[in-house]
Amino acid sequence: MNVLENMLKRAQQNPQRIVLPEGDEPRTLEAADIILRDKIAKLTLIGNPETIRRMAAEKGYAHIAEAQIFDPETDPKMAEYAHLLYELRKAKGMTEEQAAAKAKDPLYLGCLMIKNGDADGELAGARGTTADTIRPAFQILKTKPGVSIVSGAFLMFTPATHLGEGGFLVFADCAVNPNPNAQELAQIAISTAETAKALGGFDPRVAMLSFSTKGSAKHELVDKVTEATRIAKELAPELAIDGELQADAALIESVAKTKAPGSPVAGKANVLVFPDLQAGNIGYKLVERFSGADAVGPILQGIAAPVNDLSRGCKVQDIVQMVIITANQAIG
Repeated sequence: MNVLENMLKRAQQNPQRIVLPEGDEPRTLEAADIILRDKIAKLTLIGNPETIRRMAAEKGYAHIAEAQIFDPETDPKMAEYAHLLYELRKAKGMTEEQAAAKAKDPLYLGCLMIKNGDADGELAGARGTTADTIRPAFQILKTKPGVSIVSGAFLMFTPATHLGEGGFLVFADCAVNPNPNAQELAQIAISTAETAKALGGFDPRVAMLSFSTKGSAKHELVDKVTEATRIAKELAPELAIDGELQADAALIESVAKTKAPGSPVAGKANVLVFPDLQAGNIGYKLVERFSGADAVGPILQGIAAPVNDLSRGCKVQDIVQMVIITANQAIG
């Protein structure tokens, strides 16, 4: 049974309440029918109930009847959510009238449901941008204690079974932060290790990637990775982490013996932390296209509760997979 199958089984055994703010988006609605049919999660769809039920009837999505459909225009609970948003944002100058209007935004409403204890996680992004999804999460849910940065990880299922955990690795940050500083990079490393352990079920061995291995090159970009490694070790001394490492030294044992002898990570890394977004985004896409790997994500990490993002080009199966992942994050 592979990692995704394990996560599916875990989600089915521990049903979580997941909000889908884009309740009338066609791919989302089809995915919701599958999720409910397979008892993966309990769903709340945000949108007009008549529209959603009509779309479901036209497509024969019989299981949509099992979802809660929440209409922000008519539901009496909106007053409670609007007041919650006002209390959270009044120090930033938000008025009660502004809060009442903003709470109707499905992306804000989904986060308010989580904050209020009415949902366990959210998945959105089939229509909007990553920034649209993250902004309400920042404002309402905040980040986890001790974490100041949200990042995006990808689960990489590759045919190179001699690498990582039988070909399975976690890459970050490949989605959110263009140029994290050393402190932020250290937090990304720790968050990604937590993601690997929680979702992959393995002990993370984290490689902080660079174009240098253990001082083989001198540059301020190398210094950032070296400093990030030092900070991460201080913040999480129990974590197996090393850097700076070139990708081959991180992954290939024979190279590691020459370039980084004695490293607890080199040659056997299963978590790769890239120095910036350009490297991370390019790296995961090259691996995906050249090796035929499956890249699942981005999984947003560092938020105080599970909120995940979709690509606007996502497929129905992508949405189903990301609900499984969001449910597993909620289980903890």
